[in-house]
Amino acid sequence: MAALLEAQGLKAYYGQTQALHDVSFALEPGGITTLLGANGAGKTTTLRSICGMVRTEGSITLDGEPIVGRATEDIIRLGVGHVPEGRGTFTNLSVGENLRVAAYTRKDKVAAERDLAMVFEYFPILKARMSQQAGTLSGGEQQMLAISRALMLSPRLMLLDEPSFGLAPLIVQEIFRIMRRINSEAKVSMLLVEQNAALALELADHAYVLETGRVVMSGKSVDVKNNEAIRKSYLGY
Repeated sequence: MAALLEAQGLKAYYGQTQALHDVSFALEPGGITTLLGANGAGKTTTLRSICGMVRTEGSITLDGEPIVGRATEDIIRLGVGHVPEGRGTFTNLSVGENLRVAAYTRKDKVAAERDLAMVFEYFPILKARMSQQAGTLSGGEQQMLAISRALMLSPRLMLLDEPSFGLAPLIVQEIFRIMRRINSEAKVSMLLVEQNAALALELADHAYVLETGRVVMSGKSVDVKNNEAIRKSYLGY
C-alpha cells in the first residue's frame, strides 16, 4: 500500500541551527503513527516541517504529491489538520466561532454542517458550550475544541502535538478514546507526537523514536512497546 505521508532525508533549521538530520518515515492511509522521544528530540519540528512552518530540506510527499516549499495554507487545503501544542484555539472567540472560522474556506457548506454535527457527536460538551468564550473552557474542553477545529477542515491527516499535555488522566483517556473513534469511523489518519510513550503506543500502530533530530528506532508499536532496551534508553519507562 502506498504511503499517505512519506518523508525522506528530512532536514529542518531554526536560523543556522539544524534541528532534524535526515529523518525518514512513512504513514499508511488510515493508520496512526507516533513520534516518540525526549524533549528536544525533534518531534514538534517534524510536524512543523510537514506544515511548512520551518525551513526544510529533503522530501515530503502527501499521497505522492511533493509539499516541501508549499505555503502552510496550501498544505491545509490538501487535507492536513494540525492540532498544535498549546491547542491554538482563538481564546477570545466563542466555541461556535472557533468551529465556523475553521470551516470558513470550505466551499461545500452542506458538508461543513455535516462535519459540525459529527464534531458534536464526538464532543457533545462543545454543543452545550457553543456560545461560551473558548478561553474560559477547561483544559480538556480546549483540547477537544482544538481537535474539533482540525476536523472542521475535513482532513485526510491530522497532526497532533502533545494532546495529553497538562490534562488529568481521566480526561486524557477520554480524548484518546475519541481519537481512536475518529480514526476508525471518519477514516482520518494521524501522526501523533506524545510525551506519554505508553499511551501513544497503545493508540498507534507504528512508532518512530527520535533522538537529537534523528530516527534511532522504528517499527510496529507493539514491538517498540515490548522492547525493554528501547523503553529504558529512549522512552523512560
